Amino acid sequence: MKEQRNKRKSDYSTYNHYRYYSSRWLLTGMLATAGILCLQATEADSLRVVDIEAVTVVAQPKEHIPLKQQPQAVSLLGKETLTEHGVTSIKQLGTLVPNLFIPDYGSSLTSALYIRGIGSRINTPAVGLYVDNMPYTEKSAFDFQFMDVERVDVLRGPQGTLYGRNTMGGLVKLYTTNPLRSPGIDATLGGALADMSYYVSANARYRLSERTGLSLGAHGREARGLHRNVTTGNWAEWGKKMGVRLRLVHLASETMKMDLTASLDRTDERGYAYQYNGPLTEDGGKYSHLIGHISNNRPHGYRRDLANASGHIQWTAGDFTLSSVTGYQWVRDDMRIDQDFLPDDIFTLQQRQQIHTLNQELTLKSPMRADRWKWVTGLSATLQWNRTNAPVNFYGDGVQMIQRAMDEGMAGSPVSVKLTDEQLHIPGLFHTPMRGVALFHQSDLRLATALTLTLGLRLDHEWQGIDYDTQTTINTLFTGMGLVDQPGVKRVEYIGNFHKPQTHLLPRLALSYRTGAGTLYASFSKGMRSGGYNIQMFSEIIQQSFRTADFSPEEIRRQINYDPEWSLNYEVGTHLKLFEGMMTADAALFLIQTHDQQVSRFTPEGLGRILVNAGRARSWGGELSVQAQPLEGLTLSGETGYTHATFTRYDGGTAAEGEAVDYTGNRVPFVPELTSNLAVRYTLPLKSRPLGISRLTMGANRSSVGRIWWTEANDARQDDYSQLNANLTLHFDTWELNLYGRNLTDTRFDTFRFHSMGRDFSQQGRPRDFGVQARWRL
Repeated sequence: MKEQRNKRKSDYSTYNHYRYYSSRWLLTGMLATAGILCLQATEADSLRVVDIEAVTVVAQPKEHIPLKQQPQAVSLLGKETLTEHGVTSIKQLGTLVPNLFIPDYGSSLTSALYIRGIGSRINTPAVGLYVDNMPYTEKSAFDFQFMDVERVDVLRGPQGTLYGRNTMGGLVKLYTTNPLRSPGIDATLGGALADMSYYVSANARYRLSERTGLSLGAHGREARGLHRNVTTGNWAEWGKKMGVRLRLVHLASETMKMDLTASLDRTDERGYAYQYNGPLTEDGGKYSHLIGHISNNRPHGYRRDLANASGHIQWTAGDFTLSSVTGYQWVRDDMRIDQDFLPDDIFTLQQRQQIHTLNQELTLKSPMRADRWKWVTGLSATLQWNRTNAPVNFYGDGVQMIQRAMDEGMAGSPVSVKLTDEQLHIPGLFHTPMRGVALFHQSDLRLATALTLTLGLRLDHEWQGIDYDTQTTINTLFTGMGLVDQPGVKRVEYIGNFHKPQTHLLPRLALSYRTGAGTLYASFSKGMRSGGYNIQMFSEIIQQSFRTADFSPEEIRRQINYDPEWSLNYEVGTHLKLFEGMMTADAALFLIQTHDQQVSRFTPEGLGRILVNAGRARSWGGELSVQAQPLEGLTLSGETGYTHATFTRYDGGTAAEGEAVDYTGNRVPFVPELTSNLAVRYTLPLKSRPLGISRLTMGANRSSVGRIWWTEANDARQDDYSQLNANLTLHFDTWELNLYGRNLTDTRFDTFRFHSMGRDFSQQGRPRDFGVQARWRL
């Protein structure tokens, strides 16, 4: 059985390497074809690639230069692109942006974003998110259903100078439709076969007056799931989402604008569809019949209520523009996991959070007409209160596991201790407040007609604290020293608090050169990701306390603390418009040196995941994005990115055998070597209008992801894989019908894989799927 499995893996790897290299040749051929067609095209004025920035104007409190002219790598995605590719959440953006990887696994709590080898699975994010200029500080709020999103900007590379903490990998910015500029009503109804999902959304945008616009929206979605749990018989990925959104835009005067938004979302899902792949040793184990199945006996689940409110006020004077953005976010969620992921009754984790976050940003920037010196300066402040209730429950098999560990630890001792409880409950209550304040400035100085120097600096100060209260009582029978089965009680209790300040300087330096074809640039910047505390470590500490003496406060601080991660980033690139605007090209090369790298790993006993500072890493690579319109109605596009991320120093502690663990030179996990997407779209007008159809839009794209290593030891990986997608849209006067297919080749791949308690688990990617979507616009 093992030989057959290895052969399948070898065949699969060979096949995917063929597709990997063929996609590179396909991209080269597509670009060459586009160039030839562009040279042959005669109606140059009508064959221009759409400029998203010019068509979709959005408020940018901190930018005074168009993104495509700035010295940084950026991808701009318009509403049409998002609709054609079926993007309804942040996890579906990964295939459209080079070197952006967002694995879809677990639940809506787990939003792991990676850009150029920089990312985060748990705790603080390494890639930031803004929605209508409001920061989403908490990563557990990232995965929500898009509603009336008009444009998405993805900025690659550190954005710390203007956007601060936790943007060391990059930044994703979402903008919803402005009701003043685009009044109307639209509704969407659709469904998909693979998970038997259906969804509905409606948005109404009213122009109440010449100066006031109001938009109201609502959405709902439910999915049956893709795989059954063979133990419970339930669909593992069942889930539903619903929400409402409001936006009010008011032009108080020619110089003052007010923009208010509010939204409320609810999520309820089972999630965590992790299948068992077998033990990590040669022993087949007692659950060999469950290999390839989801089989946890106790329920998984995630529920979340998410509320957001923000106010943006902009006042334009003669010599400056003043912007104030105030944002409030409330998250209440409840996560439950059967942590052994099998019919074993070992233990479950629960995490209930209540998070309140208040952000305030004040920004001054120079007027758009400024020529030689453009500048922006500002003040940012953040307050966050996070109350987490995280109990751990051990059941029969778990109590026996603790008993075996105690027996091994007391081997050779004249006394023995026997646990008498059938279950063990370890409550944990944690308060983790955070306060942050920052001053920032950036200047763009025109040194010559085409040469611009960018200088930026941010002073970021943050204070983090933790108040912890966790304890448990265990009943025992003591034998030895003349006593036989003497009843006893052992109580372990840890109550205390810590806090730590963090101060960082985040500089930026760049040179850009404007030519008739576009912009060439070189840049240097520093990125930072905050440190913090591992609250899941307390269940490990309590279990260890059963076998040894209690931990001192300093030992607890050392066990739960992890330090900030920071990076130095070097980049050269270009933004080009070629062949009289019929083709655009963006390219970049980068080198990133990461220090005090934060790595997610399971605790030594497997009782949850924690972050540790493993050492240093180096990431280098490049990106290329091209879009061309060689013929009327025909659009070709391609994006590809390569990242080589390795540990240059790795301190993994000591293994159970007493040997030091050193993964220096290994690949950084969760970072694909290659990401690419090749797409073609053709719109055909129908003058005869059969059945009332005014035009047809046909599209296809092939997305590829290169090798991904899942562990620091590099002993588990996902080989290269590709997915083929296609869609056909029928356009009528007031509505359109979209038929689509996803992963038409039914490629099998893992979207997440991990080791826990000596066993291997993974979550499979979505299989072949077909769906239909109807959209009305009035």
